[in-house]
Amino acid sequence: MTTSLALPATLPGQPHFAYRDGELFAENVRLADLARLHGTPLFVYSKAAMLAALAAYQRGFAGRHAQICYAMKANSSLGVLQVFARAGCGFDIVSGGELARVLATGGAASRVIFSGVGKTRAEMHQALDAGIACFNVESEGELEVLNEVALAAGKRARVSIRVNPNVDARTHPYISTGLKGNKFGIAHERALDAYRRAAALPGLQVAGIDCHIGSQITEATPYLDALERVLDLVEAIEAAGIPIEHLDLGGGLGIDYNGETPPPADALWAQLLARLDARGFGQRQLLIEPGRSLIGNAGVCVTQVLYLKPGETRNFCIIDAAMNDLPRPAMYQAFHQIVPLLRHGAHEPAPALWDVVGPVCESGDWIGRDRALATHPGDLLAVLSAGAYCMSMASNYNARGRAAEVLVDGSDATLIRRRESAEDQMRTETLLP
Repeated sequence: MTTSLALPATLPGQPHFAYRDGELFAENVRLADLARLHGTPLFVYSKAAMLAALAAYQRGFAGRHAQICYAMKANSSLGVLQVFARAGCGFDIVSGGELARVLATGGAASRVIFSGVGKTRAEMHQALDAGIACFNVESEGELEVLNEVALAAGKRARVSIRVNPNVDARTHPYISTGLKGNKFGIAHERALDAYRRAAALPGLQVAGIDCHIGSQITEATPYLDALERVLDLVEAIEAAGIPIEHLDLGGGLGIDYNGETPPPADALWAQLLARLDARGFGQRQLLIEPGRSLIGNAGVCVTQVLYLKPGETRNFCIIDAAMNDLPRPAMYQAFHQIVPLLRHGAHEPAPALWDVVGPVCESGDWIGRDRALATHPGDLLAVLSAGAYCMSMASNYNARGRAAEVLVDGSDATLIRRRESAEDQMRTETLLP
């Protein structure tokens, strides 16, 4: 079959997904076969892509005292967590439910750091009982509550204060976390006083400092600016007699959704480590919290075209995946490439412009606007770069069951989540007498 010039053999940012003789594969598995076996919408992940993304960080930290903690809010599916746990990752969590998932996969609590602005007392108890590595504390009020909980449990909680350095990550405002107007962290100007208070509380043990400025960052400058502010603060904290064991420099590195060119993880960390070395901090223990950059381009969502609905001003391609499966476009106006699973080569019909939308009863239920597609009802499409913040944010809106998930490893494909049924959704509910 002649290869079409419209699409490259491998997909931008997703080299482990490629066309062979006009059909789209994940590693050595034909996506259309998975769709026939498991139905659509269907999330498919490449294990090789996950490990390749992780390897870039591992190369960057070779020879350093560093721990990579996967930020599991990006994708908390058990099969995904197992891959990263077996590869030596720790985990960055933001809830007790996420901690339970880590432990269910065999992940070590001693490699877990607990972030988030609203930890409950119950979650603090749960994490202390499990023996997590550290709490990333995000307010002065949280210091006081965590101290009370730890003393009541007869324990000392290791803490790292998340500092808000007021650095612009130059990303979407909903995923920017390091500015004064964001809810995260303690203001840079208040941090020294917060550390003094933490050091004085008997239920706490100061372990480190934390900084995370946002997500989908595509350049090095915001990281370097934030690092300088954090290191200035570490010098002031240690001058006050409070030692800092580790530096937690967060995550947030972006991926290629639509031609973005973020620095490779190893190249970024070469710059950051050079700055750490220059300022005498190169031998400190380092923690990082990558999420999207490990899983985002390792996943696609396979979906079927239900109807084509041409109109006077817009043409609608209605698919069986919706905003409850792929929330990012509705929430962030995010862009995902959409490609066919089957290419017709030199005989490709002329494309038309379509708004790709789902069945949910909301005008905001769109997946892509003005997409050039040559498609028909019944065709299969792949929504690319869907590994992060899709399944983890999926919902049952319109009483729709969450999609199935498959993990591909070479020629093997494992169902890691079966499709959710109506009975699954109603299992925790009770009818009135």
